[in-house]
Amino acid sequence: MILSLLVTPILGVIGVILSGENSSLQKRVALASSLLTFVLSLVLWAGFDSNYNGFQFVSSFPTVTTQEVVGVDGISLFFVLLTTLIIPICILASWESIKTGIKYFLIAFLVLETLLIAVFVVLDLLLFYICFESVLIPMFLIIGIWGARERKIHAAYQFFLYTLLGSLFMLLAILVIYFEVGSTDYQVLAVADISETRQRILWLGFFLSFAVKVPMIPFHIWLPEAHVEASLAGSIILAGVLLKLAGYGFLRYSIAILPDASVFFTPLVYSLAVISIIYSSFTTLRQVDLKKIIAYSSVGHMNITLLGLFSNTIQGIEGSLILMLAHGVVSPALFICVVILYDRYHTRLLKYYRGLTQHMPVWSIMFFLFTLGNIAVPLSANFVGEFMTFTGAFQQNPVLTVLGGLGMILSAAYGIWLYNRTAFGAQSRYLAPMGDINRREFMTLLPLLFLMFVMGLFPNLFLDPMHLAVSNLLI
Repeated sequence: MILSLLVTPILGVIGVILSGENSSLQKRVALASSLLTFVLSLVLWAGFDSNYNGFQFVSSFPTVTTQEVVGVDGISLFFVLLTTLIIPICILASWESIKTGIKYFLIAFLVLETLLIAVFVVLDLLLFYICFESVLIPMFLIIGIWGARERKIHAAYQFFLYTLLGSLFMLLAILVIYFEVGSTDYQVLAVADISETRQRILWLGFFLSFAVKVPMIPFHIWLPEAHVEASLAGSIILAGVLLKLAGYGFLRYSIAILPDASVFFTPLVYSLAVISIIYSSFTTLRQVDLKKIIAYSSVGHMNITLLGLFSNTIQGIEGSLILMLAHGVVSPALFICVVILYDRYHTRLLKYYRGLTQHMPVWSIMFFLFTLGNIAVPLSANFVGEFMTFTGAFQQNPVLTVLGGLGMILSAAYGIWLYNRTAFGAQSRYLAPMGDINRREFMTLLPLLFLMFVMGLFPNLFLDPMHLAVSNLLI
């Protein structure tokens, strides 16, 4: 089953290549391939046994040196589902906006889908690193070639070099682990006995890589630039899935393999996370570019997840997982809403927008609902995630959790301010009224809106499969 998930996007690549120069056929083939992958991931979820303690759907395939193993547990399952959901939305959102190199654009996204799924299902540390870094290549091309503005090349190089430099330390840590334990198999490493002193050194190698990907202050500079310069699809996949790689890496490898070091460095993580939450929230309040507002808000929300991941409690870890999934749904939707405006008015400067409710009522309702989700109002997925995250984090460090909780207040401040500024008031005299969202844009937003409320109303659908996997981390 998992191998079919990995192979289906590659078959889609072959289909796109065989479609010749017919761009309409290429888009339909790529969309069909990504939707088929999503259906297969739903079948995977349907067959997942929440009462089984261990990895499921395990299969292996030979490589040059060894047998590589893939499998899913309650932690990786929903990241696979999130990836397979976001990719078809990326393709649908770019249906009309990408005019050049459409074939290569679609191939880049289908290859990226395979690599992202592989990151979440491989059970080998070295193979995880290879897939983790390989994701940079298609993303570099997506930002640098199909970016929206003049500084796209600069943003692409900044994204690539920042994240690659941090990951070199993780590679050194992996080599040390291999020579220490004699294996990079995750299931061997999870029970390996590594001295506490060596754990701390290795943990710092992983931390430098993952801190850039979260991103944490002061490693965050690349993210707003990448979001602003990327195309809509680039922003969607960046916010929806790529920012989750660090959280998954922390949970799967730093906490599981190096538990003593994780406990030792928890005060460091909490301190940097709280600084990142407050700094990014205040920075969001002073932004004038619509995309940068959503980008900086992502920095704050992803750092809230770190409070839960390192809380050493079931509530905190599961809450952070739910919050990552919720952010992967809500943040892409907000980027879609912002780019809908950009496609019509060709500006992202906030000062030009006012009174959009008068001639874009459907857009205003959608943007309002996703803004409520982003500020974590009850019944939304973000509320469940933040409530559980702060519950677990409070048991670990009450003082820093209270300070981190300021992010909830500040997110409400910039969220309500942004919506009020764009939707209400007298109609802007700078911009002529344009049409409301079309059917394609509505169908792109609808599944995200549906998921946001399903996760908020029925969180146990997602929490139940996580329980055993999360409990294993805390034994």
